[in-house]
Amino acid sequence: MASPGLKTVVMLSLLTTLTACGKKEAPAEYLPRVFVQVVKPADYAAAVTLTGDVQARVQTELSFRVGGKIIQRMVDVGDRVSARQVLAKLDPKDLQTNVDSAQAQVVAEQARVKQTAAAFVRQQKLLPKGYTSQSEFDSAQAALRSSQSALSAAQAQLANAKDQLSYTSLIADAPGIITERQAEVGQVVQATAPIFKLARDGERDAVFNVYESLLSERPADRSIVVSLLDNPNIKTTGTVREITPAVSAQSGTVQVKVTLDSLPQGMQLGSVVSASAKGSGKSAVELPWSALTKNISDPAVWIVDDKGEAQLHNVTVGRYLTGNVIISEGLSGGEKVIVAGGQLLHPGIKVEVAENTYKDLQPGAQP
Repeated sequence: MASPGLKTVVMLSLLTTLTACGKKEAPAEYLPRVFVQVVKPADYAAAVTLTGDVQARVQTELSFRVGGKIIQRMVDVGDRVSARQVLAKLDPKDLQTNVDSAQAQVVAEQARVKQTAAAFVRQQKLLPKGYTSQSEFDSAQAALRSSQSALSAAQAQLANAKDQLSYTSLIADAPGIITERQAEVGQVVQATAPIFKLARDGERDAVFNVYESLLSERPADRSIVVSLLDNPNIKTTGTVREITPAVSAQSGTVQVKVTLDSLPQGMQLGSVVSASAKGSGKSAVELPWSALTKNISDPAVWIVDDKGEAQLHNVTVGRYLTGNVIISEGLSGGEKVIVAGGQLLHPGIKVEVAENTYKDLQPGAQP
């Protein structure tokens, strides 16, 4: 018969065996699997494509120097004109009447000068002989001088009337091309009212309207390649000549003028052209769209810290590209940014970093 001590030992052994058989291993902790990209800042220069047109360096608005009714127009938009060519005419009747009146006044003053000159000559002959007085001689001399002055004034008025009559013809002051017409035959126009716009021959500019935000940093290289919008193979180079200091109240844009080095065949006045330019390089970080999330209302990214935990980090987006974003502020370099697998994360959660890269997730790639 077994002793009580031996029974106790046997029972403890059986209990230990049963306990060991009923014990299960605790499940391993689940860690979200994410893909990361190590931040590497680089100089990024934003490329901007602009659309504009070819314009003349010098454009002149042509107008009559006198008012009147247009009776003839010799040119139209697109016509090439030469210097001193007559472009349009006003009805000259009223101004011709002024010329005729001034001419008659000159003839009358000439007759008066002739009469006073004869009277003065008589007084000049009679005075030494004592047949006339000094006062009569002086009066004759004053009358002659007065008539001569009146004749000079009448001649000046006649010259002015002839000038006014000549202004009824609108004349091109330089060779070029008519780009605008703002009046028609039969229309009564005031002096200095624009009738035509003349694009003078000479240098040509490509003119672009650019939003002010794109010019916050002026490009270091002012040389630009300009190509024809309809046929990009037709291209030339140009240099930024002028950037207007004022913003247009209507469009909110700034006008940029690029002087073209040459005008190739097919690119002419009024042609629609395009140009691509890059701003000065600035340190930034380029990330795929999938890396971007938000912290309440601010843009942010998930970062894996040294403990292997995900942390939400606010950033500033400098520019949105196709498939990528440019982060201008918030990342200094070396951070591990989660670019895939960050949909169900919360701050402080431990994550598993995948060994393969984000490119492996792209369509057609093998996992």
